[in-house]
Amino acid sequence: MTEHSAPDAKLATKMTAALATHIGMTGLFDDEKTEQTILVPLPSQADVDQDTPDPNDDLAAELSMLQQKSKSIAIIGSRNIPLPHQQIVEMLAFSLTHNGNRVITSGGSSGTNAAAIRGAMKGNADLLKVILPQTIGQQPSDVQDQLIGIPHIIEHPEWSMMKLADASRLCNREIVDECQQMIILLSHDSPTLHTAIDYANENHKLVTCLYLD
Repeated sequence: MTEHSAPDAKLATKMTAALATHIGMTGLFDDEKTEQTILVPLPSQADVDQDTPDPNDDLAAELSMLQQKSKSIAIIGSRNIPLPHQQIVEMLAFSLTHNGNRVITSGGSSGTNAAAIRGAMKGNADLLKVILPQTIGQQPSDVQDQLIGIPHIIEHPEWSMMKLADASRLCNREIVDECQQMIILLSHDSPTLHTAIDYANENHKLVTCLYLD
């Protein structure tokens, strides 16, 4: 793990713990974990209209997902993020995989995806899945080096002739399909990532957006 000063480490730890709480991973950084129970009141059968969609269905599904002991969580985002943000992503990915959660991301020589890969590889490499927009051979050499040793890599040679931006949009859609929850770091002028957020919302995924500007 990248060396950093003690103040940065303490700040990153606090922010990572806060983020973990926000996405429902309470207890992730506690020495003693406590089981949380969320009670969802259910209507009686007589009160249910079979022809009317239940507005509580989505909420109940989200609450049920939050109570699961292991989840599939996507971590994607911008390449150009400050070092403290990279430390937060790396620590979060480490903690998630170390506690039995699957982390899904894409390739990247720097920034969000690279930090997620570093952290997850230290936590539990078997729980890391990297989905590439094209093939390993089309990645820059430094990205290829980072992918060495990752057991679960999905390539897409059928997208090789596409522009990278178009292939990245398809890649992000696949990442969203694979996850239950998505954490995304981006700027307000990141159209490809905003498209991923819209797609995730359409598919009723839990999305945590961290804007860099």
